[in-house]
Amino acid sequence: MRIIRLAAQPTLDTLAVTRAAIPTPGPGEVLLRLRGSSLNFHDYLVVAGHIPVAEGRVPLSDGAGEIAALGPGVSGWTVGDRVMGAFFPRWIDGPPNRTNNNAISGETADGFAADHVVVPAASLTPIPDDWSFAEAATLPCAGLTAWRFLVAEGQVQAGDSVLLPGSGGLCLFALQIAKALGLTIWSTTSSDAKADRLRAMGADHIVNYRADAAGGETIRAGTGGEGVDLVLEIGGQSSFVQSVRACHMGGKVVVVGTTANGAPELPLGDVVMRNIRVDGIAVGSVAQQRDLVAFLTAHDIRPVIDRHFPLEQLADAFRYQLSGAHFGKIILDF
Repeated sequence: MRIIRLAAQPTLDTLAVTRAAIPTPGPGEVLLRLRGSSLNFHDYLVVAGHIPVAEGRVPLSDGAGEIAALGPGVSGWTVGDRVMGAFFPRWIDGPPNRTNNNAISGETADGFAADHVVVPAASLTPIPDDWSFAEAATLPCAGLTAWRFLVAEGQVQAGDSVLLPGSGGLCLFALQIAKALGLTIWSTTSSDAKADRLRAMGADHIVNYRADAAGGETIRAGTGGEGVDLVLEIGGQSSFVQSVRACHMGGKVVVVGTTANGAPELPLGDVVMRNIRVDGIAVGSVAQQRDLVAFLTAHDIRPVIDRHFPLEQLADAFRYQLSGAHFGKIILDF
């Protein structure tokens, strides 16, 4: 089978497909035949060496495919079932803790950059019958993070307002879910062309952050000086101040990662005097992933896919991701 293992000091230039024997599942495990994966910024940080991992680690946190074999003691699944994996394969349900979060697909545990992978049977969730493997492969990281941000952590109600930065897979999932929940959506983007597409998807208000460096104040003014109820923060150094300024008194900024290299400035005056809560989250549990699939199916929401690459062009796929030209998820086809 084909497989990508990371070098001791990985870079995009060291990514290479090699060959290996198909593994055998052990007790409580299944052998998954991969059909699709998708890229997340976390994956780039791993393959480019910004997050240290063990030499030989198999990258990629998203994966969808068919069960090819069952290990001893596995029940509830059959060979041929269409399933997707989990970002945290040991976090089945309940709150996060040091035990259920210590295995991260593609980082502290082998991920999905291979034709066949062995995973815990309990970490899998079924794919809706009419979904493609490519569509399913977008859910375990970006889709689930958007769901947890809005529902489990944000606890939004119809009529609430939310700020979503950009047009990557995470933000587009959040936009689609927010629209189905009846929220008022503010989006930021870097181009008028992307603004038009966000508007077509249901964004109510859009700010071009390249043209408006004080976007947080613009959003606050656009809400009558109140600000939005919930803010998704992914930019770190480049956007944290604006996220806080856009948030209303008693609102919440939820941090899900960073696309910036430096540490953000924390506007403590605003955070304290306006009683703004700043929370951090990382993806979600297998149970939450099942809830997400049920919601998307009930509301007929499908992922937005930008472009497909073969496994052999993984480095090129990441370079395309870094260009910022994409609108939605970037897919790897197996």
